[in-house]
Amino acid sequence: QVQLVESGGGLVQAGGSLRLSCAASGRTFSIFAMGWFRQAPGKEREFVAAIQWTGGRTYYADSVKGRFTISTYNAKNTVYLQMNSLKPEDTAIYYCAADPFGRTVVVPQSYDYWGQGTQVTVSS
Repeated sequence: QVQLVESGGGLVQAGGSLRLSCAASGRTFSIFAMGWFRQAPGKEREFVAAIQWTGGRTYYADSVKGRFTISTYNAKNTVYLQMNSLKPEDTAIYYCAADPFGRTVVVPQSYDYWGQGTQVTVSS
């Protein structure tokens, strides 16, 4: 029903920046909110940021507040995650996800659609 494709990951030194993109296709009119999650090896998938598709309200994990910014380009059905002041602990696979029901944004169970992930590696 909804397909999500992430891009923009890569290798960056600590203190650097990356911008991740997530392009949505299919029944995009059904999306209420988009979220970014990340998962490092041996760890659970954790919430990073979320945004309401239409209203634009944003949510951030405490660990990324002030460094990451989530935004949308609605005409292109795309959500972005601008990541600044990157730290080695930000290293993970980053996934975008879509929630059609407006549920609690910080838990992955709220999202019905997921992208394939994009690797972000931050070196010291």
